[in-house]
Amino acid sequence: MATFTALYDSCVLYPAPLRDFLMRLAMSDLYRARWTNQIHEEWISAVLKQRDDLKREQLERTRDLMDTHVRDCLVSGYESIVEGLQLPDPNDRHVLAAAIRTRAHVIVTFNLKDFPNDYLATFGIEAQHPDEFISHLIDLSAGAVCGAAKRQREALVNPTKSVDKFLDALAKQNLPETVYRLGEFKHLL
Repeated sequence: MATFTALYDSCVLYPAPLRDFLMRLAMSDLYRARWTNQIHEEWISAVLKQRDDLKREQLERTRDLMDTHVRDCLVSGYESIVEGLQLPDPNDRHVLAAAIRTRAHVIVTFNLKDFPNDYLATFGIEAQHPDEFISHLIDLSAGAVCGAAKRQREALVNPTKSVDKFLDALAKQNLPETVYRLGEFKHLL
């Protein structure tokens, strides 16, 4: 089992294509992925604000599937740490508290400015953009990342996606380096 731990911030769990890719990567056992019920509530609330065609029950089913398929993913017991933390946005302290509690190495987030690395370093944690995080995984095991991408692409059946269309969809998730690097392995996707 992997010993490297990544905590997902809610912003990388919405929209669905990035969440799906991160879940498939988490199931590759390259690292341990973690999140909290509070992080779940944040991404679910964000989706419901943007998508009135979806119901809470649908998203709770997705939440339950995430929790079922990624081993030991839920972090608890971090609440007492929250108040003592100092971040630019106090609403993000629970994310750092969970990362500290689970001994995460990275927080995967788009909101890098909200998680200053000089402060996070005092806890042995780094904030990484998902593009950087996935690029590091490609360096670690390109085959495992390509396998996760292939499984995601093959699961898209309504409609199906060619490799190029799949990479275009990932590019829309603000993952330019990931898309460039995966493009070198099109034959595996």
